[in-house]
Amino acid sequence: MKLSKRGEYALRALIDLGIAAELGWPLLQTSQLAAKERLPIKFLEQIFTQLKAAGYVKSKRGKLGGYSLAKKMDQIRFGAVIRLIDGPLAPIRCVSQMSYSRCSCPDEAHCGLRMIMLDVRNAIARILDRHTLAAIVEITLRKLRRDKVAPPFLPPSLALGPILAGVSNRRSLRSQKRDRGLPNPQSKN
Repeated sequence: MKLSKRGEYALRALIDLGIAAELGWPLLQTSQLAAKERLPIKFLEQIFTQLKAAGYVKSKRGKLGGYSLAKKMDQIRFGAVIRLIDGPLAPIRCVSQMSYSRCSCPDEAHCGLRMIMLDVRNAIARILDRHTLAAIVEITLRKLRRDKVAPPFLPPSLALGPILAGVSNRRSLRSQKRDRGLPNPQSKN
């Protein structure tokens, strides 16, 4: 498996949308994300078209429009996004679960190369399917807070401290309410 630039930018865009959502910005414009990644807007729009068709993002048209997540962050797994954008995770087709095809080996059942590549495929899938966007956004925000670094799409006029502290305080309040059995006003039950 090799992560393409398209796959890499799709994951980065989802992370940015997740960070924006956690910081209280419902939408990010394509131009903001394209500037951050130094990408042509058309290329990023193609990626968003794929992500939108798969139900990962939604868009709002107009001057104040942009993209936001269409699913909860804990429902977006990195393995699924990579499969969508780049195809199978398997390094060779004869170990792929999505697009298996027989290899040129005359004895597939006893092929040492296939056995090791199956282990590689399973390890990659296990890791990528375990990690959700929610976990990656949380780790990223924690490191941003620790290093006192603003997200690249944050308007320069905003003070970083209260914004990043607000994320931490909102999470802390939600977890305290959950621990006490109180309803979470942000949950959609």
